[in-house]
Amino acid sequence: MRYLGEEREGDVVVITIEREDKLNAMNLEVMDEFVGVLEKLRSDSSKAVIITGSGRRAFSAGADIEYMSRIGPAEAERYALRGHEVLNRIEGLEKPVIAAVNGYALGGGCELALACDIRFASANAQLGQPEVTLGICPGWGGTQRLLRIVGPARAKDLIFSGRRIGAEEAASMGLVNRIFPQDGLLGEARAYAQAVAKNSSFAVGISKNLVNKGMDANIDTGLKMEIYSWALCFATKEREERMAAFLGKK
Repeated sequence: MRYLGEEREGDVVVITIEREDKLNAMNLEVMDEFVGVLEKLRSDSSKAVIITGSGRRAFSAGADIEYMSRIGPAEAERYALRGHEVLNRIEGLEKPVIAAVNGYALGGGCELALACDIRFASANAQLGQPEVTLGICPGWGGTQRLLRIVGPARAKDLIFSGRRIGAEEAASMGLVNRIFPQDGLLGEARAYAQAVAKNSSFAVGISKNLVNKGMDANIDTGLKMEIYSWALCFATKEREERMAAFLGKK
């Protein structure tokens, strides 16, 4: 049984978690599929990726609580490692990844969205890290990515309280980029992805890497990485063609 749907439209790939009856919770089988899909995306011709959940209720309600209720520390560590592998692959993919958050994005679902580059939310979206209400801490990168996006004070508030926040509050703290009516969410995400896909895939990919690496580097190191990456762009045929086309238009 497959849990991930893939749809391609031009240069854009839409990945849909298809466990609507379980609010698109991610069990080990879902994560195994993600690894395969992401490995394929590393080298295919697509230029942008959208991740969403099936149905109208949830992007993803997170990890599989039924499974977690039966395991001990060793199995929990393996589960966390698999979750980190998937989300690290998303973050490290050299093409932009947009989360279309269509409802609940809780726990691992919120962490999945955090690993994406851009987060668009439906007006009815609810996000949060409720792990402490279950006696655990976030385990798929929530304590680290959330603080880098919204700052330590807001991250601690959300993690310590376990509360859910709506799309408006999430946007006010920079957790989501834009809010759309639910019926238009995926269309808006597609339009954005297609606009990004028109740009140089090499330049977008190297820019993504610079921003990601720069969050953990001091300013001098970040600026040196930028100079090297800028110079590297001048070695590409695409840069020559795009600059020539721009001058031709003038």
